Parts: sequence; C-alpha cells; structure tokens
Amino acid sequence: MHTENLSNWIHDHVFDTGNDAAERSTRVVMWITAVMMVVEIAAGWWYNSMALLADGWHMSSHAVAIGLSAMAYATARRYAKDPRFAFGTWKIEILGGFASAIFLLGVAVMMVVGSVERIVSPQPIQYQEAIVIAILGLAVNVVCALILGKAHHHDHGHTHGHEHGHDHHEHHHDLNLKSAYLHVIADAATSVLAIVALFGGWMYGWSWLDPVMGIVGAVLVAAWAEGLIADTGKVLLDREMDHPVVDEIREVVETGEDAGDTRIADLHVWRVGKQVYSCAITVVTHDLALTPDVVRERLSVHEEIVHSTIEIHHCREESAGTVGATV
Repeated sequence: MHTENLSNWIHDHVFDTGNDAAERSTRVVMWITAVMMVVEIAAGWWYNSMALLADGWHMSSHAVAIGLSAMAYATARRYAKDPRFAFGTWKIEILGGFASAIFLLGVAVMMVVGSVERIVSPQPIQYQEAIVIAILGLAVNVVCALILGKAHHHDHGHTHGHEHGHDHHEHHHDLNLKSAYLHVIADAATSVLAIVALFGGWMYGWSWLDPVMGIVGAVLVAAWAEGLIADTGKVLLDREMDHPVVDEIREVVETGEDAGDTRIADLHVWRVGKQVYSCAITVVTHDLALTPDVVRERLSVHEEIVHSTIEIHHCREESAGTVGATV
C-alpha cells in the first residue's frame, strides 16, 4: 500500500510576506509629519495666525492616518502566523488603507467647511509668516513623498519580478502604502495651493483666493480618497470574479487534450496577498481518472494561485461519486 508523507500536506497560511521597506518608510514619515504638525500649531499660536493653526490641525489628521498605516503593517506582521486568521493577515493592511482613505475624505470635508467659513467671515492673515511656514511644510511633504516613493518603487519592482509572464494582469500595488503616499501628496498639493493663495493675497490683496484654493484642494483630495476607497473596498469585499485569473482557471481546467467534457460548476476566487489568490472549485466530469491532484497540477502553471479547495463530481449513467481535497 502506498503511504505518503503527511508533512507534505501540512502548510501555513502566510500568503504575503509583507513590505518591510514600506513599514519603515511609513513610520519615518509619521514622525516627520507629527513634528511638522507641532511646528505649525506652535507658529500659528505665536503669530496669532488662524491659517497656520488650521493647517497644523489639518496636518494632525494626516499624522493620525499615516500612523494608522504604520500600525497596520506592524499588526499584520505580528499576527502573520496566528492560526485564527484563516487566510493570513494581509487584509489588515488593506483595512488600514481603507480607514486612511476615510480620514482623507474627512480632511476634504474639513477643508471645504474651513474655506466656506473664511468666505463668510474673512480673517486677517499675516502673509509673510504664513508663507514661510507654508513653504517649510511643502519642503517637508516633498521629503516625505520621496521617502514613500522609494518604498513604492521597491514594491513595484518586486511586483514585476513575480509576474511570471502574465503581462495582462493588473499590477497590485501596496494599497496601505498608497494611502500614506496620497496623504503626503494631498498635503503637498494643498501647500502649493496655499502658497499661491497667500502670495496673491499679499501682493494683490486677493484675500478671497485663500478660501477658493482651499475648495479646489478639497475637491482634488476627495477625488483621490474616492479612488482609494474603491480600490481597498474591492479587496475587502472579495470582488475579484472579473479578474483575468478567473478565466485562466477556467481555461486550464476545462480545456486541453485531457479535459474532455470537464466543466467547472462553481468557482470562487479571492485575493490573499498583493498578487496571490485562493480559490474554491467544484468540477463535474465523466472522466473517472480526474482527481484533485490532476486539477492541482493543471492549476500549477499559474503560480499566483497559492491555495485551492477542489471538489470533483464524477457523473456516470449508473451512479455518481464525489471526491474532494484542499491543497
């Protein structure tokens, strides 16, 4: 009797190795943003500038959101081998990105409310001091963007290195990193708009330009937040059945010289890492030689499928049988 080593069937559920570079970069950017937040709030209080105070508290929301992204990385890494997470902890990072996107949307709302208040009740602005601090804030944002951008390119290169020739696949980037990056870019964009508005008010007396630019910036930030909410929400809700990998699974199981009249009766595909998937398949066939191992062998040409549950229904005129396996 053939005996197979049981250890061959034992496997863990760590499907995503994390992103150490992104975690380090996000943590550094969080502290830089927090320091700049304190500087702006202190400067606003010292110069009696409501504009600087508002921008400082506005930056505090970015510091919290970026800190949330850093915490998501640390939590996912800490519980990576916890068996209570059936398909690993990668979605903790996605949840962090989703929460961060909600924060970003809240920032946009705060910007609109603050801008409308300034239109209704204009406040005197100490333009020179505010411009200096705004330029300093922009410089800090540029540095933070470069730090996160370096981590983003590292993640992008890692993704390309593991595509295995499937060029038609969309490239799944680190959405938690993207959320932190968007917070920095949004703050940089609003800083640029603020500098333009402050110069306009200082040189030409266009005090109305400051709240108008605030509304323009809010619209831009809201658009970015909406896109990020859609991307992260799609992953959290397992909306993957329109992905090319679904058609590829059908192709390798249902076609080929040895496929016969084999058909997939039920198929579920969901992502368990940036570019890896799990699937549950129910197959019906008249081929009595078809086993879960055979299906698994067919699926092995697609290395992005790292976990599969396979059920086989053998259809015969006399009787029917069922064979199932998880791999």
